[in-house]
Amino acid sequence: MSVVALGLDQAQNPTTCEPSYVPPCNASLPELCALLFASLPRSDQRRKGMEYIRGLLEVRGRKSIRNIAALVGGQATEQSLHHFISDSSWEWAPVRRALARFAVGAVPPQAWVVRPMVIPKAGRHSVGVERRFFPEHGQMLNAQQAVGVWAVSEETSVPVNWRLQLSPGWLDEDRRRRASIPDDACAETLGECAEQAYLETAAWGLPSRPVVMDAREVDVASTVTRIRATGMPLMLRVSESLRLSVVDPALPGFDAAPRSVRQIMGASRPLRRPVLWPGDPGGTAAQSGVVAAVRVTLPAAPGRRAGIRRRPRPGDLALLGVGDNDRRWPQEVWLTDLTAVPPASLMRLRGTLQRVERDFVRVADQVGIRDFAGRSYRGWHRHVTLASAAHVLAALGDPDDGALGYAS
Repeated sequence: MSVVALGLDQAQNPTTCEPSYVPPCNASLPELCALLFASLPRSDQRRKGMEYIRGLLEVRGRKSIRNIAALVGGQATEQSLHHFISDSSWEWAPVRRALARFAVGAVPPQAWVVRPMVIPKAGRHSVGVERRFFPEHGQMLNAQQAVGVWAVSEETSVPVNWRLQLSPGWLDEDRRRRASIPDDACAETLGECAEQAYLETAAWGLPSRPVVMDAREVDVASTVTRIRATGMPLMLRVSESLRLSVVDPALPGFDAAPRSVRQIMGASRPLRRPVLWPGDPGGTAAQSGVVAAVRVTLPAAPGRRAGIRRRPRPGDLALLGVGDNDRRWPQEVWLTDLTAVPPASLMRLRGTLQRVERDFVRVADQVGIRDFAGRSYRGWHRHVTLASAAHVLAALGDPDDGALGYAS
């Protein structure tokens, strides 16, 4: 077990009862499909599901329904696969739960990473598509935006759940009908979409592991409150404009009034310490940097006085600045409730975001996670569910068996 897992176990609820999961194995396509599609009532649906996943793994180039059908059966197959994805009655949620349980057994997670996915589109009719500014890309894009929840282990990461962000404009009666958007779907900000994606996943009874996400564009107070209510630890990358209250005696000169993260981190320079942490197994080399940790709390609710500064206590948060000696301070800022975990372990946990970025490009995009060309809400969700299953097979397969080669 890694140093991260050892450190984080101490922060978890020892009374949590975790259900049993599928033992680790390199499952074949038929074996995994037998597990995933147990909830599908008809054998033809289960067969089409396996054909679709096979196509995602083996078709070269774009993973369209037409290209998948050409691989597995021709024009008649194209029509039946289109119906299976866009118009059939099978529910994707039980398939995702089964996939998550399998993934937990096959790749025991260190963390749950919540990550947005941008899907550029040429037209205006794909469900959820909007023209908007994406800070991470620095430009306006016509795109869908979704949020994925990933199980991240020492060796790899796999997506287990998805939520498509919808704006109010997609919920008028005409657009809702044409895109087959269910009545219970509602408009959400990206932050609300990320919260709901994680909360839905947490309700499946999966193991308690830290939730890691980039929260610079979301309501941090709401996200912290709702994640902590599930009993899961958290580690969030935050903006320097976020305001927090300092409760750390190592940082004198602050009362309980909220201050910006930029101001808190500026005062934390004397607290910086060098930290060395290991890289990924078989991947990056050991890394080093300087880290400063400050005990903080969320600001008091509006209408309540901040009161006098108090001593740190259980339930406080740690604000973690990360940088190096040659660049501006800090390069990144993180907020976590894992206040007893060593900085080196937190730095390793921080790296789970980069691992997901790597595996999104190396595996998820290669099996067509963003390739759905249809217009329906249900079709989009079924496609990303089956693409997630293809990702799991590609990620867990023998590196010499050519699985990733098929998808290239």
